[in-house]
Amino acid sequence: MRIRQMAIATIQCFPPLSRALKHSKELQFWESRKAAEGTLVFDQYEYFYTAAFGIERDFYSGKRILDIGCGPRGSLEWADIASERIGLDPLVPNYKKLGIDRHKMSYCAAPSERIPYADGYFDVVTSINSLDHVDDVDKTAKEIGRVTKAGGVFLLAVEVNHQKRICEPHDFGFSVVQKFGPEFTVTWEKHFEIAPGGVGGSIGAGSPYSGSGPGCLVAVFHRN
Repeated sequence: MRIRQMAIATIQCFPPLSRALKHSKELQFWESRKAAEGTLVFDQYEYFYTAAFGIERDFYSGKRILDIGCGPRGSLEWADIASERIGLDPLVPNYKKLGIDRHKMSYCAAPSERIPYADGYFDVVTSINSLDHVDDVDKTAKEIGRVTKAGGVFLLAVEVNHQKRICEPHDFGFSVVQKFGPEFTVTWEKHFEIAPGGVGGSIGAGSPYSGSGPGCLVAVFHRN
């Protein structure tokens, strides 16, 4: 892998103590899921990276994929036709005790505001239920634009218009897509009502957004 040579500096956009609390709460969640489930798996990931965006599985053949805020369930295990599949998450060192070492995909311990890969390295970048978890949305958007190759694709699925929470400190609306311009052009976009199960449940239910309250944004961007 051509990992860009750069130091991952402390990010000042989010207070260190708040960031530490957020990471602690996120890790507690995954540890509780590990205790309840034994092995952390999710057999529907392929759907949420393909059909949910109107994309065929073969689209990923031979491509380099980066999944931002991947968590420890093996979000890209299904993508064995890709040339490289990497999950990015600052909690990767903690996830090792939750079983990620058994996965065939690779993991990178880094924040989305400082992605340690070269410009234009990835064909596809994804953020599924993670953009509202990051420390800084604007810096994350710029980094996604930087590491996505010209003609590449960015897939976004995220809850919008919700109250700020410790692990989800942003309350942006559907207009968050504008943060990815001018590097990206939105080519496909859907708005759903929030359903039980969060982003995944909302995509599955497919109820069109009513125009008020929390919702779910699903969009495909092409890198200009």
